[in-house]
This record gives sequence, structure tokens and C-alpha cells, in this order.
Amino acid sequence: MSKGINKEKVKNSGVVEGAAQVNEKELVDEMEQTEESAVKAEESKLKEEEEHMSDEESSKAEENEVEKLKSELTEAKDKYLRLYSEFENYRRRTAKERLELIKTANEDLIVALLPVMDDFQRAQKALEESADHKASKEGFDLIYNKFSKVLKQNGLKPMENKPGQEFNTDHHEAISQMPVEKKNMKGKIIDVVENGYYLDEKVIRFAKVVIGA
Repeated sequence: MSKGINKEKVKNSGVVEGAAQVNEKELVDEMEQTEESAVKAEESKLKEEEEHMSDEESSKAEENEVEKLKSELTEAKDKYLRLYSEFENYRRRTAKERLELIKTANEDLIVALLPVMDDFQRAQKALEESADHKASKEGFDLIYNKFSKVLKQNGLKPMENKPGQEFNTDHHEAISQMPVEKKNMKGKIIDVVENGYYLDEKVIRFAKVVIGA
């Protein structure tokens, strides 16, 4: 009787032990699964953080590239504006120089003809003082007026100088000084020996004058 009981106990003990082993295995498996899930969750979290960081870095890189392109565009625009401004200044300067060259192209010729003009004026004055050469004076005046007209058409313009005018070193050349009784004539023109001329707005010959001292 006691032997049967012992067998039953042993049998029950084996069942309990087997169940305990099964429970232990399930517990281990569950712990492993939990740990694996935790690892996967951590890996997923790290991956998400890495992707987030990668997106931020990519965004920053794009922003930096945009700023760089904007800076290069601004620099290129400034360079273009400077070049355009320099070209415009060069174009205006060369156009002005060319215009001045065209205006003064005959300067040497006209300067060479000025002594002829002086001779005409002296002869004209001499003829005016002589009453016996009326016909000659008319012919001479015709030639003189024609000659003067040609010079004027080419830009020659005489200076208007007269006694009492202020002496100006930009237009006059003092060849002599003469004492004057009137104080208001000191330093002023009292006689014009030789006329001065402009070619357009440029002085090509100073007027030779006598000034009061």
C-alpha cells in the first residue's frame, strides 16, 4: 500500500517538475522576446533619430547652398553693374573726345590763316583812312567778308575786346603796360594790339593787349 502511494507521489512530482520546467522555458522565452522587442524598439528609435538628424543636416546643407548661390548671384550682379558703369563712362568720354577732335580738326589750318586775317584788317583800316581808293576798298571788303565767313563757318569766333575791359589771363596776353591818369583804368585794357580768337569754345590765340599801370 505504501509503495503505491510513493509511486503516485513520484509521478505527481514528475508532473510538477515537468510543468515547472515548461513554465521556466516559457518565462525565458518571454523574457527573450521582451528583450528582443526592447532592442528592436531602441534600434527603431535610434534609426528615427538618425533619419531626423539626416533630414536636418540635409536641410541645413540645402540652406547653405541657397545662401551661397544668392551670394554668388549678388556678386555677379555687382560686377556686371560696375562693368556696365565703366563702359558707359568710357563710351561718353570717347564720344566727347571724338566730338572735340572733330571740332578742332582744322585748328592748325585756322591758326596759320590768322596772320592773313590780321593783314586784311590792317589793310582795311588803311583803306578807310584813304579817300582816294573807294573802289578798291569795296572790292577789298568783299574779299575780306568772304574770307571771314569761311572761317566762321569752320568755328572761328573773334574775342570781343575793347578798352576799359578787365584783364583776364585766360583770354589776354599783356605785351606792355602804360601809365594811366585814371585810377579806374589801372590793370585794365587800354589798347588791343592783336585780336584773340576762339575755335568753338577753345581759345586758340590770346588777345595781345596793353594794360594800364
